[in-house]
Amino acid sequence: MMVNNMTLSLLTDFYELTMANGYLKSGLAEKTAYFDMFFRRIPDNGGFAIIAGVEQLIAYLQELSFTEADIEYLRGKALFSEEFLNYLKDFTFSCDIWAIPEGTPVFPNEPIVTVKGPVIQAQLIETMLLLTINHQSLIATKANRIVRAAKGRSVMELGTRRAQGVDGALLGARAAFIGGCIGTACTAAESEFGIPAIGTMAHSWVQMFPSEYEAFKAYAETYPEACTLLVDTYNVLKSGLPNAIRVFNENVVPKGFRPQGIRIDSGDIAYLSREIRSQLDAAGFPDCKIIASNSLDEYIIRELLLQGANVDCFGVGERLITAKSDPVFGGVYKLVAVEDEGVVIPKIKLSENVEKITNPGFKQVWRLFDRRNNKAIADVITLADEEIDELKSYELFDPEFTWKRKRVSGFYAKKLQVPLFEKGRCVYESPSLTAVQSYCREQVDSLWSESLRFENPHKYYVDLSQALWEIKNELLRQYTME
Repeated sequence: MMVNNMTLSLLTDFYELTMANGYLKSGLAEKTAYFDMFFRRIPDNGGFAIIAGVEQLIAYLQELSFTEADIEYLRGKALFSEEFLNYLKDFTFSCDIWAIPEGTPVFPNEPIVTVKGPVIQAQLIETMLLLTINHQSLIATKANRIVRAAKGRSVMELGTRRAQGVDGALLGARAAFIGGCIGTACTAAESEFGIPAIGTMAHSWVQMFPSEYEAFKAYAETYPEACTLLVDTYNVLKSGLPNAIRVFNENVVPKGFRPQGIRIDSGDIAYLSREIRSQLDAAGFPDCKIIASNSLDEYIIRELLLQGANVDCFGVGERLITAKSDPVFGGVYKLVAVEDEGVVIPKIKLSENVEKITNPGFKQVWRLFDRRNNKAIADVITLADEEIDELKSYELFDPEFTWKRKRVSGFYAKKLQVPLFEKGRCVYESPSLTAVQSYCREQVDSLWSESLRFENPHKYYVDLSQALWEIKNELLRQYTME
């Protein structure tokens, strides 16, 4: 991977390199370490997040190497030993990695990516791992909220021109598609990922012609089979819509086609859409779609529908592609264990802020589903070698308020993480993007409606196994007693 002729190997926080050099000089470079990526808070105070970006993480790790130019740059910093620079020159990735598949609903504090391997390598990949998963998970989560607000109506991602950089546009479109959008304004996203590129005209097209009617006529003559007209350049109801209907009758229908749509990008969308629908139906075009755009988000879409807006498709731009209302996915990457002569030794990070205390050890995440309706009951974080017996009842308990307990039965348990790499070799075949989108929709449907609320959603349970809780509690006791 290259950005501005630079490999992504140096797209890293500088302290990853200073620590890696230090590990080498301290004789720790090849010591096996375990790191978890997890997040602490769901954007927009929602009920869940959607993981995305795994495919790009895999691509980065498969290509990870350091060029002569990279090494010469680092040599010029005068901080790094020749031993370290030689290590980078001959770098070969050899870690094991597990991750929760893209499109899965995920919750705070559960490991969504786990890395096991030489600490020097596990440390070096931290920044790109976080950058990749954080960005796309943020946009996929926002897109899913907007799609759910649309109540079955189509949502198009139109944010390319407002995205924060090239990757913000291209990978943002990818993440938005995973979250449920039907297409994108970004042409490169179709070329790269197969996401349908969608678009018709801007107001400038209408302004370039002597009249609105002539602008519509010229467009219809050029694209009679895909004629969608933007009707709010001057006046929607007095000129835009009447001119559109005239052109449909004169230049679309006579050629054997049906008009595709009317788009409005300003004004009172609830009122205008109702009027447009009435006039289109009266004109014999009940199949002509109404498309609305203009700084929309999940809250505005929800309000429009409550007000009786007659919209078939929403185009959402800047508030989706930038996740404007809450633009940070706070994923972190923490050391949770090391190996000493083959024995896994759990590690914990303490903090005055309780939410920053980590869950120690090499772990896995399970999701328990009710056999009767396939709805998710809870997630359980266990030690990596633990199993959950579906034939027996299982006791869930709140890891902070341990007196809150519930025994469940009649469930099936699914391990959420899947292996991506074994000793540096990729063992995972990424599904198609349409398959990821379908999987995401199915997994969101497995959540109870209470978790789907935008305001005050039900807190989904993410519990620790008894064995993991005891290890964490013992470490807390040890470090607080010192």
